[in-house]
Amino acid sequence: MARYKVTVATGDVAEAGTNNSISITLVGSRGESRRTTVSLLFLSGQEKSLSVDCGQDLGPIVLIRLHKWRLFLEDAWFCKDVRVTGPDGTLYRFPCYQWLEGVTTVEVREGSGKKLADDELQILKEHRHRELAARQEAFRWKNFAQGWPRCLNVGSILELDSNIQFSCVRATDFTGFLILQGASHFLSGFLLRSTSWDSLDEMRTIFSRTQGRDIVPEYVAKHWQEDEFFGYQFLNGNNPIIIRCCTALPPKFPVTPEMVAGSLGSGTDLGKELQEGRIFIVDYEVLDDIPADTINGRQQYVAAPLCLLHQGTDGFLRPIAIQLNQTPGPSNPIFLPSDDEWDWLLAKTWVRNADFYIHQLLTHLLRTHLFGEVFAIATLRHLPTCHPLFKLLMPHFHFTLHINTLARSVLINPGGLIDKGSGVTYEGLKLVVQRGLEQVTYTSLCLPDDIRHRGMSHVPNYHYRDDGMSLWEAIQSFVTSIVTFYYGGDAAVCGDTELQAWVMDIFTNGFLGRTSSGVPSSLQTVEELIKFLSMVMFTCSAQHAAVNNGQYDLGAFVPNAPSSMRHPPPREKGRAFLQHFLDTVPEVATTANILVTLILLSSQLKDRRLLGQYPEERFTEAEPRRLIRAFQRRLEEIRDRIEERNYLAELRYNYLNPLETENSISI
Repeated sequence: MARYKVTVATGDVAEAGTNNSISITLVGSRGESRRTTVSLLFLSGQEKSLSVDCGQDLGPIVLIRLHKWRLFLEDAWFCKDVRVTGPDGTLYRFPCYQWLEGVTTVEVREGSGKKLADDELQILKEHRHRELAARQEAFRWKNFAQGWPRCLNVGSILELDSNIQFSCVRATDFTGFLILQGASHFLSGFLLRSTSWDSLDEMRTIFSRTQGRDIVPEYVAKHWQEDEFFGYQFLNGNNPIIIRCCTALPPKFPVTPEMVAGSLGSGTDLGKELQEGRIFIVDYEVLDDIPADTINGRQQYVAAPLCLLHQGTDGFLRPIAIQLNQTPGPSNPIFLPSDDEWDWLLAKTWVRNADFYIHQLLTHLLRTHLFGEVFAIATLRHLPTCHPLFKLLMPHFHFTLHINTLARSVLINPGGLIDKGSGVTYEGLKLVVQRGLEQVTYTSLCLPDDIRHRGMSHVPNYHYRDDGMSLWEAIQSFVTSIVTFYYGGDAAVCGDTELQAWVMDIFTNGFLGRTSSGVPSSLQTVEELIKFLSMVMFTCSAQHAAVNNGQYDLGAFVPNAPSSMRHPPPREKGRAFLQHFLDTVPEVATTANILVTLILLSSQLKDRRLLGQYPEERFTEAEPRRLIRAFQRRLEEIRDRIEERNYLAELRYNYLNPLETENSISI
């Protein structure tokens, strides 16, 4: 007789318990136990212990079967884990962390990370094959729009597997928050006013009602007209990845030395500043000829500007020339800081409007949300639960499939919040993302390579770069240690067929098989694997935080990030004035609609998990758990450095503080 001591734990989450019958079967290398009842009632967070007696030693316990059965009403159960102690005292851990629904049997592998090549028992090979076959049936690809990354084939959040849906707590918080903000703006009258703002000062009233969140918007309202703050936002705003060093002006942007001489200061000229790397350019060419929409029956307008900036002797970036469309000519003047105040301010506001589109559709939607979904689906389809990379990556996809499915239902759908509140048509929105994907490169997704490629390594006050590099290096160090623990060398990487299928799925369905992107379709070395995993984890955590968390801060004051423009770009100078400006930026109702969205997207909802937090203990070996603790300590050091820098700063850059950076794209 061999006796096994078994402890079954229910997760400490809302509604986790069950009154359905739960039983267990132990499967060892030399046989399996009879099916044994665990409990007829589980409460959230509760553990139940029992003994399972067998006629013989089963050998090492390699998997368990959990059986759920109901007599009357269905009551789903969330199993945290199972621990089994063998007759010889050996402890086996079985991390589960999943919902069991209906009458079902779920097989759970012992928790050690195992690649396909590590499995010797046929029963384990068959288990991982069955698991992936079931996942590939459950998580299928579909096209959302032509030329976009493919997405999960579901019609709404109601079709999602329970294990990837929002938790009860988060779903309630999300819905309540949206209703509260919408009601607040409705009752305040903003959503009912389809007229221009009465004054610039009146625009502040819409965010002054949001208690505790008006500090940065007030700063923006005070400084938005200043050239220095305009330049600052290309480094540390919501879209810090579009600016690049300019060593030669493109022919389509014919700025002359005489035009900018007054902005550069004495003792230098445009040629010298270009040569010495102090001129920078932002080009919104992707918006060229994008069709504009109507809002409340009124035609909107879209521009595709170019902006030239100069790094002064004080280290700050300031704009020195703006052209509002791509084709130079007499009706497309180059605006300068020396122009009339309203001409120059309106030109800068057109740049901010273009930046709103590129940030929302490319930097935020495409390069974090859509790619994050691709990474998540490919992981579910090709890496079984026991694979070490599944254990590493899954925390970085927490709630991503839910939030993206929701976005396709209410945010980026025809008639959705973005369609209603922005100045591009729905077809234009789809075209911008299609063009953006065609231009994405692997270099641009890997922060160290991207910074070098854009020539931004030595620009001062670039907090996104500095904090981002700290997080990239911490993530890469953690990934390096995990990978080298599980992969003995390059041959192990090449020979991991599940890994190779995962990478190919990402290349095919995320980047549409475009080899010119430089995104790999296979991984041949440990070094290549480390870089690719670092990119995935950074994209889903730090990069999303950097481009998402400041949306309300920097967008609440509408002229700083207008979502639409109601007059066409000026074709000559000297025609701008205050009322024309008020009649160009979004009307009151449009502002309120967009602001509800920005508040929600940059909110801290309940049940969030910060970078480095792994409440689900998927790794059971001692070394990976030690590596996680080391990663957490390094993140604490980064947090301390950022908070020390921010302590005396008038405008704090905190979007990459690990205390503000979620593990995944969940909002």
